[in-house]
Amino acid sequence: MEEKLYIRKAEEQDIPRILELLVQVNMVHHNGRPDIFKGPATKYTKEELAELLKDETRPVFVALDEKGYVLGHAFCIHRQIVGDHILTDIPTLYIDDICIDEKQRGRHVGSALYDYVIAYAREKNYYNVTLNVWSCNESALRFYENCGLKPQKIGMEVIL
Repeated sequence: MEEKLYIRKAEEQDIPRILELLVQVNMVHHNGRPDIFKGPATKYTKEELAELLKDETRPVFVALDEKGYVLGHAFCIHRQIVGDHILTDIPTLYIDDICIDEKQRGRHVGSALYDYVIAYAREKNYYNVTLNVWSCNESALRFYENCGLKPQKIGMEVIL
């Protein structure tokens, strides 16, 4: 029997679990690029997350099992550059952070969460959905490619 999955906007009660997942995200990046990312750490405090969850321009979604346990999250940001000399005014939904608990991977939680974000973006009339992925995170790269994402731009570096 396949377990049901629920996706909804994150609520304040989800914050402790979201913080645990943020550490997992951080450690993937820290392990891949310890020269850039501290670890273990989270990008938000409990208080910052509580404020963020109130911001309609930065929706956060969570995937939950039947018991209400948070299996993953997606942090999104509304972006729109208006009045630029060369860029059009398209509204973009940027996925700032997506994480599925490392113990829950392979259960299609990530695909369901990503599909939910896409449906939300369509409903809100966004032109596109974008995200950044670190090249050291090969499993995320493969996941996004399997979802149909294509490179929009590529950031490059030289370490001095």
